[in-house]
Amino acid sequence: MAYSHLSEFIETLKAHNELIVCDTPVSTDLEITEIADRFSKQPAQSNKALLFTNAGTDFPVLINAFGSEKRMALALGISHLEDIRARIEDLFAQVLSSKKNIWEKLKMLPLLNEMASWMPVNSKSKGICQEVIHTSPDLSTLPILQCWPYDGGKFITLPMVITHHPETGVRNVGMYRMQVFDANSTGMHWHLHKTGANHYNAYKKLGEKMPISVAIGGDPAHTFSATAPLPENIDEFMLSGFLRKKKVRLVQSITNDIHVPDDADFIIEGYIDPNEEKVVEGPFGDHTGFYSLPDMYPKVHVTCITHRKKAVYPTTIVGIPPMEDAWIGKATERIFLAPIKFLLVPEIIDYAMPFMGVAHNLIIVKINKSFPGQALKVMNTLWGAGQMMFNKVLVIVDESCDMHNPEGVISAILSHAVVSQDIHILKGPLDVLDHAAPHTGFGSKLCIDATHKLPEESAELLSHQTYACIPIQENEYSSRIEIAEAYYSNNPDTSYLILFDADIPTEETDILLWHALNNFDPNRDCVRTESYIIIDGTTKQKDVATRDWPTVVLSSPETVSEVSEKWDSYGIGDFIESPSHLRKYVQKNPSAWLYKQ
Repeated sequence: MAYSHLSEFIETLKAHNELIVCDTPVSTDLEITEIADRFSKQPAQSNKALLFTNAGTDFPVLINAFGSEKRMALALGISHLEDIRARIEDLFAQVLSSKKNIWEKLKMLPLLNEMASWMPVNSKSKGICQEVIHTSPDLSTLPILQCWPYDGGKFITLPMVITHHPETGVRNVGMYRMQVFDANSTGMHWHLHKTGANHYNAYKKLGEKMPISVAIGGDPAHTFSATAPLPENIDEFMLSGFLRKKKVRLVQSITNDIHVPDDADFIIEGYIDPNEEKVVEGPFGDHTGFYSLPDMYPKVHVTCITHRKKAVYPTTIVGIPPMEDAWIGKATERIFLAPIKFLLVPEIIDYAMPFMGVAHNLIIVKINKSFPGQALKVMNTLWGAGQMMFNKVLVIVDESCDMHNPEGVISAILSHAVVSQDIHILKGPLDVLDHAAPHTGFGSKLCIDATHKLPEESAELLSHQTYACIPIQENEYSSRIEIAEAYYSNNPDTSYLILFDADIPTEETDILLWHALNNFDPNRDCVRTESYIIIDGTTKQKDVATRDWPTVVLSSPETVSEVSEKWDSYGIGDFIESPSHLRKYVQKNPSAWLYKQ
């Protein structure tokens, strides 16, 4: 299903009782974030999208629109996320099947015609996104959020950043946050591995200014496609056309030659001058649940802003999971299983990215195992494939494991993974946001081969192998390894010992997992013997870390109190306790930094 504009999607959310409208005046500085965070962590029946109609500008603010499996499916015009995977599997089956004669080849013609219908088309006329044109742009006219208390400023968080390679002309549509510096300039936070950064480097090599246009809103399929892990030569607007079963109509920007989606709510046009010095961008409360700290990024000069007459400003916040981005990641997980299986790992049965692994920190893969060393083959393939290279912890199980049940995964590890031979630690690229890595974007990865072992592979594993999570007080930090070793000496069946900050209640298993995964680098923070492994998931003190260390993303106590006091006036339903209040034990310092090196 194709939405003709974002407002049509909003009406669909209303019709499915998935939207709450708030007409009470609210601030874009921290207040909307705190309200949205409360809803985003609720169970499905209470977790709603929010439309704020009185946010201090002429434009309503839509947030948490993708924040559940149901809303993610509605955004893509389907009943279930698996529906798209089934379409892709059918497509691969048709394309890759052998054709025995001319008649079978001719049967491919309807498919080729269908594929042509996904390709974006350029229009010579102006678009709906250009009903209002501001050639003297002022970003303050948009309801851009200050998301978290220690952010460096206001951030545009759902931008579809459209660029072209200066030599090949290949288009990229990526989602890179943009910090607002003033009325007509922003930062451009693309990581060194991203296609947008590759385009920037190409312009820098040529010494030319880089034109850029940013679309916000429109059919939600465009927004999802901008987040998708596509190869550089695959046009994101083609993916959007496939998802919505209708080609994307593009119109030329007013001040540059870049084409943008006709149905977008806002277009921000401008350029980057690669000859300019990069500027400080950040901090920003990021999807890891920690602040990403300031760094140097290119500056965007805004030359024009256009929008629909009845534009709605869509935005999102990220932080401690689960939040809206987790469901975008879930859609990616389900949709891209088919390409991974057909093109990379034919033995894969399924895979999962648990929310507490914030996409890159933890991936569980189930395979159909048939030969020795197969798990290592899968490990090497995935760690060398696209955005899978950012994965830090990979757990590989076989068809006997209930991989969507945490207890099933734990059981597979304890039953099949011998510490001395089935845990593999390698160096490699990591997500730039991985603050535990010893270097930005580079550190180590850990793979656990929890498949059943064939005779050529393994030593016998004791059936009573266990694990333990051991709390470490801050004043015990220097002795943390000795504490774990002492625990093992009294509990010799404990092969896996996971250290965590004692501030986290033991029963908060999801928070414990999220916190530990974020805070360890396998090569530095694992101690392995023939019999056990110690995994140090504690917050690293300054003498151990090599980089600045960030703090956890939470609302300030003042914002929490203000929103709680105003709750009844919002008219948005029963009171919801603040996640920041409930999780305040994880924030150790009122700053974006825990410490600076």
